[in-house]
Amino acid sequence: MSTQIEQLGALERRFTMSIPVATIESETESRIKRLARTVKMSGFRPGKVPLKMVASTYGAQVRSEVLGDALNKRFGEAVDEHQLRVAGYPRIEPKADAGDTSNFHFTATFEVFPEVVIGDLASLAIERPVVEVTDADVDRTIETLRKQRVHFEAKDGAAAEGDRLIVDFEGTIDGVVFSGGSAKDFAIVLGERRMLPEFEAAATGMAKGEHKTFDLTFPEDYFGRDVAGKTATFKLTVKDVSKALLPTIDAEFVRAFGVASGDIDALRAEVRGNLDLERKRRVFQSVREQVFKGLRSHTTLTVPKALVNEEASRMAQAATDDMKARGAKGADAQMSPETFEPAASERVAMGLIVGELVRANQLQATSQQVRALLDEQAQSYEKPEQVVAWYYQDPSRLSEFEAIALEHNVVDHVVKAAKVTEKPVAFAELIGQAA
Repeated sequence: MSTQIEQLGALERRFTMSIPVATIESETESRIKRLARTVKMSGFRPGKVPLKMVASTYGAQVRSEVLGDALNKRFGEAVDEHQLRVAGYPRIEPKADAGDTSNFHFTATFEVFPEVVIGDLASLAIERPVVEVTDADVDRTIETLRKQRVHFEAKDGAAAEGDRLIVDFEGTIDGVVFSGGSAKDFAIVLGERRMLPEFEAAATGMAKGEHKTFDLTFPEDYFGRDVAGKTATFKLTVKDVSKALLPTIDAEFVRAFGVASGDIDALRAEVRGNLDLERKRRVFQSVREQVFKGLRSHTTLTVPKALVNEEASRMAQAATDDMKARGAKGADAQMSPETFEPAASERVAMGLIVGELVRANQLQATSQQVRALLDEQAQSYEKPEQVVAWYYQDPSRLSEFEAIALEHNVVDHVVKAAKVTEKPVAFAELIGQAA
C-alpha cells in the first residue's frame, strides 16, 4: 500500500496510516482467547476463567497493545517503502474520518536525518603542540609526590607560608553572624589558597594562642551570593601552628609508589613514562578540539529537534542525578532539559558530522586499535595484564576504548587533509601547570 508523504519543513515529514478495524478486532479476540488459557482470577482454576470475564478485565489493554503493534508495523513499512532514516520517535495521533468507519486513521509526524555537507578539509588550520618531557618535569612531579605525603610538626613562633594552622573564627556582617562564616578547629595550610587571600594574609605571622580581628570584603563574584560584595568582620584565634616536613627521597619513599627495588632511577623512569602518556593525551586533546571546532564551522546541516530534545533530556537527568548525589533535594535537584538545549544541539550536530565522516571514509575502530589503546592505558597500573583481562571479561567494557579509537581515526583523517603547523610548547604549559 503506497503512502503519501507531506513535507512540513526542512526535516519534518508526515503521513497518514489506516488500520482496518476488522483486523484489530480479530487479533484482539485471538489474543484474549490465548490469554484465557493461562490467566489466573480469584475463584477459578487457571484456564477455566470464562472468556467474557477475561475480555471484560483485559480487553481494553489487549486491544491497545494490538493497535500499537499494528501502528508500529505500518509505520515501519512506510519508512521502508520511502527509504527514510527517521530521527527520534514519531508522534502518532488519531485522525477523524467520518466517511470511513471501517478503518482507524492516524497521522505520524516525524523528522528525518539531515544531509550533512562537510566543506573542504584542506582549508582547516590546525596547530599541533610539540612537547618534550624533560628532567625538570620529572623533578616537579616527584616534588608533588613528596607534598602528597607531607606531615606536620608543632612549631613555635609566627606562622609562615606552608605552615598548617588550627583556628577558630567567627565572621559577622553588620554585627550579625552569617551562614558559613564561622568554624572551630579549622585547618588552614598557608599558601594553598583555599581561603580568600585577605584571610590568609591576616593569619600569616600569627602564633599559637594569638587573637586578631580584621575586616574582609568578599569579591562581587563570590559564590556565596548572600555575602558577595559585602564587608565582614572576622575574629580569628590560632590554636596551633605546625610546620610542614616533606619525606626524604629514599628507598622507603620509592617503595611507597610500588617500585619494589626502592631504586630512585626506577621511580623516575616510571614517572617519565606516565608523563609521556599524559603528554600524548593532552596533545591529542588539543588537536581534537581544533579538529571538531573546524568541522563544525565547515559543515552545513540542519539539526533534528527530536534528537536535540532526547539529548537535552538525557543531560538534564544526568545533572539531576548528580545533584541528588551531592545532597540536593526537591526542586533544587531538578534540572530542566531546556537549560541543556544549546549544548545538546552541539552534541547532536557533532555526532552527525562524525558519523558522516566515519561512514563516508570507513573510519570504524578496529579490534587492534582498541587493544593497543587498552594496553597503553593498562601500563599505568601495577599489574597491566589483570586490567586487560578485566576489560575483556565483558566486551561492553571496551566501548570506552572503541569510542576513543573512533575519535583518533576521525582526527587523523582530518589532520592528513588540513594545514598543520607545529608549535613547541613546554610540558607544564600543556597541562596548565605553573612552571
